[in-house]
Amino acid sequence: MKSITEFQEFKQKGRPISMVTCYDYLSARMISQSDIDAVLVGDSAAMVMHGFRNTVNAGLEMMEFHVSAVARGLAGNLIVADMPFLSHLKGKLPLMEGVDRLMKAGANAVKIEGAGLTAKAISYLVKSDVPVMGHLGLTPQSVNKFGGFRLQGKENGQRTRIMEDARILEDAGVFAIVLEMIPADLAGEITRSITVPTIGIGAGNGTSGQILVWHDLLGMNPGFEPRFVRKYIDGASMIKNALNQYNADIKAGSFPAQKESY
Repeated sequence: MKSITEFQEFKQKGRPISMVTCYDYLSARMISQSDIDAVLVGDSAAMVMHGFRNTVNAGLEMMEFHVSAVARGLAGNLIVADMPFLSHLKGKLPLMEGVDRLMKAGANAVKIEGAGLTAKAISYLVKSDVPVMGHLGLTPQSVNKFGGFRLQGKENGQRTRIMEDARILEDAGVFAIVLEMIPADLAGEITRSITVPTIGIGAGNGTSGQILVWHDLLGMNPGFEPRFVRKYIDGASMIKNALNQYNADIKAGSFPAQKESY
């Protein structure tokens, strides 16, 4: 995927969109050689790369650092960058300065969580020619409000609010909306009722596309097994086995061998 216009084209053609998170140069190089459509430099970097308990600790400097690394390794794929916690609610000048830094670091678009007051910031950015992706359902920056990483939209009141918020974000001008951890039937209903594409994570297969965290789909986080994650390899075990074999070869005196020596 080369531009945000392809999101709309893909939805109209019924062609599913594939996205994955990315946070570093080497991973970006591997993604650039794959068939993945687009990359999100997510504030989940605070958790999977830095060990924080949630995404609130992903500040602007952290996001700018990771976007820059990914941009250097990614050839051609679209890069969306998360706006950090509260960064879009501190006034227009801090908002624009943050977006300016992320896009100069290499992002093609930004993602902002929620609706309500957020919709005004999104509308302002879109009118300023900044592409914005929305995010509804479980919005990780609001994890303290939700009392944890929990399914959203089970109750009628929640369902109605998420539906209304999707229309609000559409009116604000987003080019796509991430739907996270909501019932599959609700995600499908939202996808059919709005014109912009939806990207699901824990939202069933009725969305316009899917996104997973890089480390989750590669099985790099043993013990972390949410229902919506499919592990395509057991990366953690593969790496541990490689490290143990390296250690064993050193202890046995078989590494380095003659072919690995000068």
